[in-house]
Amino acid sequence: MTDHYNVISKQSAQNKRIVMRVDFNVPMQDGKILDDTRIKRVIPGIKTLLECSKQLILVTHLGRPKGNVDNTLSSQPLQEYLGNALSMPVRFIPHIEDPSQLSEAVDSHDKICLLENCRFYAGEEQNDQNLARAYASLADIYVNDAFSCSHRSHASIQAITGFLPSFAGPVLAAELTALSDALESPKRPVAAFVGGAKISTKLSVLENLISKVDKLLLAGAMANTFLAARQIPVAASLYEPDLIPTAKMISELAQQQGCEIILPVDGVVSTKLEKGGRFHTRLNGALEVNEMILDIGPASVALFKEHIKDCKTLLWNGPAGAFEIAPYDEASKSLGAFIGMRTRNGQLISVAGGGDTVAAVNLAGVADELTYVSLAGGAFLEWIEGKSLPGIEALQSSD
Repeated sequence: MTDHYNVISKQSAQNKRIVMRVDFNVPMQDGKILDDTRIKRVIPGIKTLLECSKQLILVTHLGRPKGNVDNTLSSQPLQEYLGNALSMPVRFIPHIEDPSQLSEAVDSHDKICLLENCRFYAGEEQNDQNLARAYASLADIYVNDAFSCSHRSHASIQAITGFLPSFAGPVLAAELTALSDALESPKRPVAAFVGGAKISTKLSVLENLISKVDKLLLAGAMANTFLAARQIPVAASLYEPDLIPTAKMISELAQQQGCEIILPVDGVVSTKLEKGGRFHTRLNGALEVNEMILDIGPASVALFKEHIKDCKTLLWNGPAGAFEIAPYDEASKSLGAFIGMRTRNGQLISVAGGGDTVAAVNLAGVADELTYVSLAGGAFLEWIEGKSLPGIEALQSSD
């Protein structure tokens, strides 16, 4: 996939002023960063560019200020963190009402600058050409290292590529390579393990996956709808009765495409979703009328492991159950540990991402063992839906 666009190199960056789009949209409280995973991932690339470039200007968003200045969403608290991580002073550029004056605020002697939250400009989410031109006036080249924002048609993601030679950053390039290896040219057999609550939010994902994978392992409330479509009672479990025809249609399409759908055969059930509550393990169809499936059961975990053992590539999206509350996190932990072990032993290529998946991976303690963990939510899902991402397309067309 990296054949279609230029990836930034030391040679391309030599003595250049660079505008770099990053995703530092991290959880914060009272100006303190609560989870710095996203920032830590791009720091090595920033350090490399600082060694060879003339100047580096970082652009990020925080939250959804909707084109208004909101001091609770200022990127200024990131200044100190970056300074410590890079062992050098980072200049913060406050919001300037007229973006065409941005270039006057940036001093050529500053090695690295951090701009205020780009979404304080209404033009950012409008993909405004004038705002993009203002960003471009700060630099000689543009680098996008924010895969997680690349499904957005925004000024700092898409429009800016019309004004500067544009490159993919190292993290973005690694992400696309990992995703391509998992879906476009995988080692077969390939499986997708998809959990989560709703078919409705992942309909396009499922439709695209059945044409790409050999096995589709379904868990979570989504699996309940497929069970109901096979006339297996799910009692009080969360499911989508309106989408039973859709589940049947996906099952038929999968059969035509030669994709095997694997559903749970048992579940961990309770009458309430609460920590420390009473729970039972029930085989499919054996639930009491007031019970709901909150996790897949041990027989299902064993079944899923057997199918994963048959595969050389695995795409993981979504938890197996209501993993936020013990004991309904057991299947996610057990499957995560198994996927991690197979990957560590060189028996599996594993790519995980989207929504709650990263939290499930961290719960299982296998983030460092999997082949690749994508921190992108929407962009990851849109990519596995088969959609083109505006930020990536823009890099390709500026090649």
